[in-house]
Amino acid sequence: MRNIARRTFHMTGSRSGALEMARGRLVIISAVFILAYLILALRAFDLSIIQGELQGAEERLARAEHSEQKTPYAGRGDIVDRNGILLARSIQTVSLYADPKLIEKPDDVAHDLQTIFADMSYGDLLQKLQSNNRFVWIKRNITPDDHHQILLSGHPGLQFKTEMRRIYPHGDLASHLLGYTSLDMKGLSGVEGAFDTFLTSKETALHLTVDVRLQHGLRKAMAGAVQKHKAKGAAGIVMDVTNGEILAAVSLPDFDPHRAGQAIQKEKFNRYALGVYEPGSTFKIFSTAALLESNNSLSQRFDAREPIKVGRHTINDFHAEKRVLTLPEVFMHSSNIGSALMGQKVGTERLKSFYKDLGLLKPSDLELLEKGKPLIPDPWREVNTLTASFGHGIAVSPVQLVAAASSIVNGGLYITPTMILPHSGLQNASNAESLRIVSPQTAHRMRQLLRLVVTDGTGSKADVKGYEVGGKTGTAEKIGPDGYDSDRLISSFLGVFPASEPRYAVYVMVDEPKGTKETFGFATGGWVAAPTVAQVIEHMAVLLKIPPQSKDKNIAAPLKALVKSKDQIEAERKAALASY
Repeated sequence: MRNIARRTFHMTGSRSGALEMARGRLVIISAVFILAYLILALRAFDLSIIQGELQGAEERLARAEHSEQKTPYAGRGDIVDRNGILLARSIQTVSLYADPKLIEKPDDVAHDLQTIFADMSYGDLLQKLQSNNRFVWIKRNITPDDHHQILLSGHPGLQFKTEMRRIYPHGDLASHLLGYTSLDMKGLSGVEGAFDTFLTSKETALHLTVDVRLQHGLRKAMAGAVQKHKAKGAAGIVMDVTNGEILAAVSLPDFDPHRAGQAIQKEKFNRYALGVYEPGSTFKIFSTAALLESNNSLSQRFDAREPIKVGRHTINDFHAEKRVLTLPEVFMHSSNIGSALMGQKVGTERLKSFYKDLGLLKPSDLELLEKGKPLIPDPWREVNTLTASFGHGIAVSPVQLVAAASSIVNGGLYITPTMILPHSGLQNASNAESLRIVSPQTAHRMRQLLRLVVTDGTGSKADVKGYEVGGKTGTAEKIGPDGYDSDRLISSFLGVFPASEPRYAVYVMVDEPKGTKETFGFATGGWVAAPTVAQVIEHMAVLLKIPPQSKDKNIAAPLKALVKSKDQIEAERKAALASY
């Protein structure tokens, strides 16, 4: 019995141990399954919630950064000319961007895009599509046709954004005047830059003084001169002398404002406002006017028989008359020697003060950010007074020169150059209370002299029958490594018409022109710029319907008594030879 009991106990104990072992194993297996379930649940939570939030935050951050940096200025105002012709407007366009993480085969997408955008390289596109960013610009402001082709390609990682783009209907016609904007519609130069705040805050258009028809005529004539004379560039301005309104302004070479980023620096450079140049003999307008203000006599005489020597400087005449000249002869023959003697007679302080009153010693008041600072002698010595009298050793911008000349010929009242019409809603420069620069008598004398230059002097090729053109030629040598270079010229002409009662001033400057067979190898202002001004005046007369005068008022006629004819000069020369 005792053995039976022992066996029974042993069997019961064995079963109990087996059950305990099995139960332990089940607990361990259950724990493993629960742990695995927890791991899977945590991973699912990480993928669906945490990573989703992180990706969402990354995308939101990318879009926020893009929104902060790339949000366009909506509603940028139009720019129009004086007749309401559209010059600049903002329109809605589509821009293409990509989310590289949604693009499975970037090489295929890059290939398709390169087929659509021929101006973009495959390598550049592939690099963008393999970026780690969630937002990458592919191309801004694409065409409707490009937009349609991209939609047909069906790539899910390519997306579109509606933006504003600045459109210039006349292309490069007025690129320096209008300027351009960034891709984000921020004005960077020209009127766009100078009036950026106005254009982004006003619903009304900005009205310019420019007449797009005259702008076209000026640019065409200047481009022809640049091509004909193989010049480096040119600048030109048409101004209303009564109020300073700029009717046309051109700088060549120019650029397409739609592709301003591709333009090189010399194309973006504004020659008529930012550039400063030694003007040459056109500056004689001012030294002559200064002298007439102190002594209104036209019979004053100046000995131009010999060059003037001051220290190591020698002043010569390009067209040497080698005789005593009256004031009108000095002006019409463009004598440097005679003009230097005029400056000496005026005196340093009075001449500097006169130039200052004309606005020639400080940057122009034109409403542009691009304004050149004049280069003036410092210190200003006696020799500088002589050379500055004929536009040598002093440099100003074309717009300064035209405004100063207009202030003399209009009757003697200072005018401020402007390109904004008063009804634009802007406080533009006012000429209502102009400073008197010269007396009406001096203004009249200067108009006579300017007409004399065209009828009998160096500016004959600027004459347009019936329109009584007056003007002054200018030829200046540019400074090179070894001093002044006679092969590199600034050739210019400033014309006004009608000379008896001027309304318009037309200025053309050509940079480094080359002489031609037609000009007998000369590249001076009288051969290069004067005929270009004549073309512009002829164009203006047609467009503005200015009738020709039935009879020339011949305001320069009273001066003829003070001017010796070629026959008289030759007779005097023969008499002098016979007396020996």
